[in-house]
Amino acid sequence: MANERKETKKYTFTVEGETEKWYLEWLQARINSQANTLYNVSIVAKVQQSPRKYAKTINPLSTPIITHIFDYESNSSEHIKKFKNVLTEIKEANSIKGKKFKYTPAYSNLTFELWMVLHKQSCNCHLTNRTQYLRHINRAYAESFESLEQYKEETNFKRCLSKLSLENVFAAIHRAKIIMDIKTQNGEVPTQHDGFYYYTDNPALTIFESIEKILKECGLI
Repeated sequence: MANERKETKKYTFTVEGETEKWYLEWLQARINSQANTLYNVSIVAKVQQSPRKYAKTINPLSTPIITHIFDYESNSSEHIKKFKNVLTEIKEANSIKGKKFKYTPAYSNLTFELWMVLHKQSCNCHLTNRTQYLRHINRAYAESFESLEQYKEETNFKRCLSKLSLENVFAAIHRAKIIMDIKTQNGEVPTQHDGFYYYTDNPALTIFESIEKILKECGLI
């Protein structure tokens, strides 16, 4: 059990959906169950698609850093516009008068399912549609979901989480770094919007950076 006398470090996220929230709650529980962690953690995950709106509600003294987890769902004009709008909101949130804190983007291209698959196996292939993650999810978690919607149902998603350990998180971070290193090695140039950089060709992701930061500060990696 976690040592209740340990200092508790707080990490705040805004997320697009419930699966991301459930994942972060699971991560908090797994970290706090480790006897060798330097700190206990409090991971606050708020389902809120508007970083600007959330930034207006928080106290920057108690919440100096926020990470927004979101998806680059496709190269359609609709999804590109939505993704860029989020980056613009993050920039605006960082500029709110009287609020000195840092809002950081953490994206997955195509979706959060990429991050979930990486806990169990590599996923370096290019996909043309986010629904194609279903077969990777089923293979990775030995499931037979008929749709991503079924996979995202609370009972089903939490059953997948029950099959994970922190070792799987370490593996996901390693596999994510390989994906991003390959892009650098291939000479791919990221796109820039409002001071933030991202890749438009999948797979690509930066969500691992915020997860790795938590684990490093807790002394687990």
